[in-house]
Amino acid sequence: MVDIPEKHDFCIYCFDFNDQGQAKDAKESGSSDDSELTWWHLDALNPETESFLRENIGLPEIIVEALLEEDTRPRLEEFDHGRLIILRGVNTMNKDRPDDMISLRIWVDDGRIITMRRRFLRSIQDMAEKLKTGHQIKSPGDILNAVIDRLLSYTSPVIEKIQDRCDELEEAVIDEPDKSLRKEITKLRKQAITMRRYLSPQRDVLTQLRADEFKGFTTPNRREFQEQANFLLRLVEDLDMLRERTQIVQDELTTALADALNRNMYLLSVIAAIFLPLGFLTGLLGINVGGIPGADNGQAFWYFCGGLAILILLQVLWFKKAKWF
Repeated sequence: MVDIPEKHDFCIYCFDFNDQGQAKDAKESGSSDDSELTWWHLDALNPETESFLRENIGLPEIIVEALLEEDTRPRLEEFDHGRLIILRGVNTMNKDRPDDMISLRIWVDDGRIITMRRRFLRSIQDMAEKLKTGHQIKSPGDILNAVIDRLLSYTSPVIEKIQDRCDELEEAVIDEPDKSLRKEITKLRKQAITMRRYLSPQRDVLTQLRADEFKGFTTPNRREFQEQANFLLRLVEDLDMLRERTQIVQDELTTALADALNRNMYLLSVIAAIFLPLGFLTGLLGINVGGIPGADNGQAFWYFCGGLAILILLQVLWFKKAKWF
């Protein structure tokens, strides 16, 4: 029996499972009996967690340090008496930063599974609520399968949402390109890159679990690991495609903005070319010296304006013939 200290804020969930796979909340009773299977979910940030793992659970130092490590990436480490598994789940609490993925540290040995988190994970909360409704668990692999299912169930909609937003941005770039879209396109691309950085090694972890002969994993567990690995592979492929699409959309936006700038510069160049001779003539006739034609003629100004209008018309006709516009 593992005694849970009276003040056990570090222990978020603790369930014992009987022969039929029914869960009992051991946290409410204050102790975990010698059942065939126990699941602990602990708070890695609580200072009491480290001593509890060493003294009450009896985990070796190297495993405790790995479970409490601040910076982690998805991986699977094999030990003689168990498995250390690090996974990542999307941040459901921050809708603007789902790519800020939260680590889930897992230790599995004979008849016991310990999960730890540094921040809130909705996947674990869902799992605990599911157990309270009578969901049956008969092996550590069952718990691991269920936890991974919940992680993937929250990851997939996030990627679909990013894809939908990418579709909207692509349409906006085609219909009405605006430089303000560049920031959001860059944001989507960054999210895809960040999520892939964690999900790609996580897929490798699931592939390793499929081939792992650890006795805590049953044959159905391994088949489920394979299905989860295949599903995660599709998510990684979607992220790869999304990363390429955002790059294409960004390139298209850059090209569209450059084309618009070139059109504006071309228009200004044509206008400058039209008014260049007009400016020359008006400047020439505006010098304050004697002998200016029409200086004594009251209608000279209007003749001059008419001449300028005819000159503009001739220039426009010549530009059109030369296919300047």
